[in-house]
Amino acid sequence: MNKITNNGFILIVDDNPTNLSVLCEALNSEGFRFRVAVDGESAIAQAERNQPELILLDVQMPGIDGFETCYRLKANPVTQNIPIIFTTALADTESKTKGFSLGAVDYIPKPFAQEEVIARVRVHLQLKQLTESLEQQVSDRTKALQQAQVKLVQQEKLSTLGELVAGIGHEINNPINFISSNISPLQEHIAAVTELLLLYEQEYPNPTAKITTTIDDLNINFVLEDMGKILNSLKLGSERIRNLSNSLRNFCRSDRDTKISANLHQGLDSTLMILQHRFKANGDRPRIEVIKNYGVLPDINCYIGQMNQVFMNILANAVDAVDEAITQGKMNNLIPQIKIATEIDSEEFVVIRIADNGIGIPERLKKRLFEPLFTTKVVGKGTGLGLSIAYQIVVEKHEGLLEVNSQLGLGTEFIIKIPT
Repeated sequence: MNKITNNGFILIVDDNPTNLSVLCEALNSEGFRFRVAVDGESAIAQAERNQPELILLDVQMPGIDGFETCYRLKANPVTQNIPIIFTTALADTESKTKGFSLGAVDYIPKPFAQEEVIARVRVHLQLKQLTESLEQQVSDRTKALQQAQVKLVQQEKLSTLGELVAGIGHEINNPINFISSNISPLQEHIAAVTELLLLYEQEYPNPTAKITTTIDDLNINFVLEDMGKILNSLKLGSERIRNLSNSLRNFCRSDRDTKISANLHQGLDSTLMILQHRFKANGDRPRIEVIKNYGVLPDINCYIGQMNQVFMNILANAVDAVDEAITQGKMNNLIPQIKIATEIDSEEFVVIRIADNGIGIPERLKKRLFEPLFTTKVVGKGTGLGLSIAYQIVVEKHEGLLEVNSQLGLGTEFIIKIPT
């Protein structure tokens, strides 16, 4: 039989001095620690204050009897898991059945045989320890499986997103390079044609009636001016597409296995570029104002692709929080805002603060925000993995801190700290 640890104590509940003496002598001879209660009320009070490993409970006592005492102990969440062995002279089947139905684990008949008392106590102490050990193993395995699931989801999301972005970036780059590289020659050609038309106008000031009519219909001066504006628009548009392409590539860089020196401001800006469609005004709300207050940061040795994922999850949650506040009519005419601030603190940590003035988080839920599969969003909208993945990336992968400050109805601030 496995060794039983005697860190706890056994509570003996009996009003008979002779019974108490026999039980105390039996337990003491084997080195068990014990305490004594002479009635049900004091037994319940003792068990609530300091939970014993096992209770030996007499059935027939003054005041509340053993059955009622057992019922109350099992109804109390603090004491419900303590094993109870009835000690009684009642050997009829009905009494035993009643005791087991109330949650007792065994009976020790009176008069006591010391060997039987010790044997039953040992068996049930060992069963309790084995049960607790099994429950702890199940809890540990469940936690490990949840963490493994989060990591697998994170890796799959990054891998899938990386492949998608790489494909989009490649497809965007080819046509945008073609457009961009042809804008300058087109400008030169249009300038040359414009110069030729002006020269023709100077050399032949009196064209035929047909040419004059065509020029008037075409409004040549407007066309020449408008072509320049169109070219400028094409140039601006191609630059914006190129910036978006660069942002996509910066957001999902395939450096998951090694840290590289990276500019976190560039990561934040890339993420904001990708999310810009969510900041725009729609039929339900005005545009979300993004206020950046960047400090001076050095390049940081980090997994930049994963850090960008953290920024994405937190910023997307901020937009959701603002949308929810507006839907519930709790913005109080405030301008929807997301504020991003960065700095180096006194402990040489990079600090990134992302705050919104959205719906806020109730105090009772804040401590569960980073649990895998926990979400405050409605069914179908949130997976409960975004913030748990962010927590793993910041805390486990970068040895940093991820904290949250929030007040219901006033907004939420996430604070990311990673070592320089």
